[in-house]
Amino acid sequence: MSNPIQFFELDNLETHSREKLLTRTESDMTQFIEGVKPIIEKVKKEGDEALVYYAQKLDQAEITKQTIKAEPDDFERALASLDPDLIESIKFAANRIKKFHENQMPEMMRLSEQFPGVIVGDRFSPIPSVACYVPRGKGSFPSVVMMTAIPAVVAGVKHVFIVTPPGPDGKIDDATLVAAQLAGVKDVYKCGGAQAVAAAAFGTKTVPKAVKIVGPGSPWLIAAKRVLSDVIDPGTPAGPSEALILADHTASAQIAALDLIIESEHGPDSSAFLVTPSRQLADEVIATIPRLWEQMGKIRVKFSSAVLGGERGGVILTRDMNQTIEFVNDYAPEHLEVLSHEPFNYLGRLITPGEILLGHHTPVTLCNFVLGPNAVLPTSGAAQTHSPLCVYDFLKMTSIGHVTSKAYPQLAKHAHKLATYEGFDGHALAVSDLRKTALRDLV
Repeated sequence: MSNPIQFFELDNLETHSREKLLTRTESDMTQFIEGVKPIIEKVKKEGDEALVYYAQKLDQAEITKQTIKAEPDDFERALASLDPDLIESIKFAANRIKKFHENQMPEMMRLSEQFPGVIVGDRFSPIPSVACYVPRGKGSFPSVVMMTAIPAVVAGVKHVFIVTPPGPDGKIDDATLVAAQLAGVKDVYKCGGAQAVAAAAFGTKTVPKAVKIVGPGSPWLIAAKRVLSDVIDPGTPAGPSEALILADHTASAQIAALDLIIESEHGPDSSAFLVTPSRQLADEVIATIPRLWEQMGKIRVKFSSAVLGGERGGVILTRDMNQTIEFVNDYAPEHLEVLSHEPFNYLGRLITPGEILLGHHTPVTLCNFVLGPNAVLPTSGAAQTHSPLCVYDFLKMTSIGHVTSKAYPQLAKHAHKLATYEGFDGHALAVSDLRKTALRDLV
């Protein structure tokens, strides 16, 4: 039988118990970091042979060095095998995601005269390459393909490729291949977890080296990104899924229960809480969830019940809405839903979430697939300082400056004074009378 739903009264918790509610799977990465080190070393030394080895050992999939990369026939077979209605949904999602990220693109060159004779600004350029990681262990995720690859293509990254674990049949998920093709990505490789990060970081005979890797995954993936962060840019820290459902007394208990299940079904390493000052709503949600589990498959119920009946999920009763909002901001969730008749009343006070979804018609499901904003979001409290994946993750900004002969003297005077005070003789010489003489000789 499913685990009972955990219930917490925030006012009755001691400080350490409240702090425990804020912890996630990634809070202590020691065992994962030690576990990925030999995998990384083997891939660095053996390349493709290590990828074949770990596909068999960790993914229980038989592949060869010759089949690590998806072939054109694989894309054709995938397209022919998928339900046309599913293809239509993938196209719909791809169009929504593409439009959102196209609107997000900045002006690629911004120059202005901010002082007479001084032109300054920024120029954006796409990064040269990126590996988009698409997980596979707990399901198949064409949505992650679109969320990672489409903004990279929109940003103009020259080489975008996908790394994803092979299935037990040694093949790549069909919908993943179709989504890749629709996103404009031709290169897809069979490698997952820490070995995929290592392959993208160092490059192998088959898998190219990338300057960055993006995409969500297990703690093993996050650990590999941390270990290799001095070799490859690890991107947005996106680990196991997490969500808070903030609900006031006007919220629907049925909808709150439905939405609490969403992220809890990702896996036992996920986190999901309902946070509300309404005891009646809390009781109704706790009573409703087991009835909803009866309509789900066994694996997803197992995952959801492990989360909602464990240490990283359940229902939290607060004293009032002020305490509710305070807890949400301390938690800094990946996803936050606000269930209320007037959700915009709370928006201005919600600072740290990775995304905020307002009202009873905006479940996390929509944003995960078709709303448009990116669903690859910072986890484990990283939302306090990190943003959702976006086109800016695939762009590099360069500062630009130009000073005319008329503007130079005033700037040089002040720069010389500051350089002298800080003890930088070379800096000071560069804007001294020596330069003035050299400039005069140029005329």
